[in-house]
Amino acid sequence: MTIIDAFLFLIVHSIDKLGIWHRLPVFLGLLYLSVRRHLHQEYSLFNVGRSPTGVRYNPADYPYRTADGKYNEPFNEGAGSQGTFFGRNVLPVNQQDKLKKPDPMVVATRLLARKKFIDTGKQFNMIAASWIQFMIHDWVDHMEETAQIELVAPKEVANQCPLKSFRFYKTKEVPTGFWDIKSGALNIRTPWWDGSAIYGSNEKRLHKVRTFKDGKLKISEDGLLLHDQDGIAVSGDVRNSWAGVSILQALFVKEHNAVCDTLKREYKDLGDEELYRHARLVTSAVIAKVHTIDWTVELLKTDTLLAGMRGNWYGLLGKNFKDKFGHVGGAILGGVVGLKKPENHGVPYSLTEEFVSVYRMHSLLPDYLQLRDISAAPDSHKSPPSTDKIPMPSLIGRGGEKNIIWNWIYQTNGFNGPPSFWGIGTMELSHVAQGRRSTGC
Repeated sequence: MTIIDAFLFLIVHSIDKLGIWHRLPVFLGLLYLSVRRHLHQEYSLFNVGRSPTGVRYNPADYPYRTADGKYNEPFNEGAGSQGTFFGRNVLPVNQQDKLKKPDPMVVATRLLARKKFIDTGKQFNMIAASWIQFMIHDWVDHMEETAQIELVAPKEVANQCPLKSFRFYKTKEVPTGFWDIKSGALNIRTPWWDGSAIYGSNEKRLHKVRTFKDGKLKISEDGLLLHDQDGIAVSGDVRNSWAGVSILQALFVKEHNAVCDTLKREYKDLGDEELYRHARLVTSAVIAKVHTIDWTVELLKTDTLLAGMRGNWYGLLGKNFKDKFGHVGGAILGGVVGLKKPENHGVPYSLTEEFVSVYRMHSLLPDYLQLRDISAAPDSHKSPPSTDKIPMPSLIGRGGEKNIIWNWIYQTNGFNGPPSFWGIGTMELSHVAQGRRSTGC
């Protein structure tokens, strides 16, 4: 680390210890975030696996999103594709003898388990909670071993656990062929912001969701996802899912199809494949924009983050300038959207293991979902009166989708801790239902 960066690190560390960055004046807050990002980019990005040495391909040959995420980087055709390694923000350390001291089930049960739900009236609603789970289905999931392993509830908390033991699939450890980080895990989703939650992460899944007519995706007549003969939703990624995610998938399938209709009206010579490719680019960009300047800003609710996220998207020149003149300058002036070439700071693109670790949103799921009468006058909390409660285990599959489609906007998420139906305290609802482990939500 350079002397200047060491000095910057001390400043950032001091601000972190005081916990005041979000209360700084906006300009100073943005300066703090810029320095922090610089330090992370310089010292907290580690490649897992061998760096490719391929020949540059012509980006003009692939002006669209491929099914498996390839051909997004001119000098690395496989970067961010399905089956690539998760990166790292810190170098891995063998802690096998320390992982269960104390046992994580004891920690989850005694410190994290939700004893009582407290509605402050200021939490995210369930649309926001479902949104981040929708994003996880777009970004990350670990490849697993084929044999199950078993976790048994420790005696200290066994009487508090509905499940005394739990079987799941362990993450598969794969040799990297590289001396620095010798093994890693593979991502079975495409980590790009490419809408793979609705399109899938490979050609086989994409083929299943497309109609191959006018570029459109399959959707049922009632506006919900189609389900196959086994009752499984037909969408890009349905692993470890529930109705909250399925509704958002259906919404953006309809958005994709609406874009196809608009393009067909304006450009009558476009065929099925061209309509699909253009509509996917538009829909993926809408998803990325919603997350960047709407969801994230609403989550953190500070003027600094509002300015920072809009700066990421539009640059210092701002929205009006970018809408009129397009992307001008680098990331600072014009924002990261629209850069002429990728800037990955010396490592191939990936999402990291540490990123996945903090994107565990299980505690946003409440114990039940309240159904409300939207035709009645709102109560003192500005919510329609409650008519029924549906346990979260009943919100899987098509029946769950129909139950919540008009009700989830008024439901507060379960941010007070992991829900009581969690079994032994470390797994989410869909894990219990399917007997699987997941990287995220």
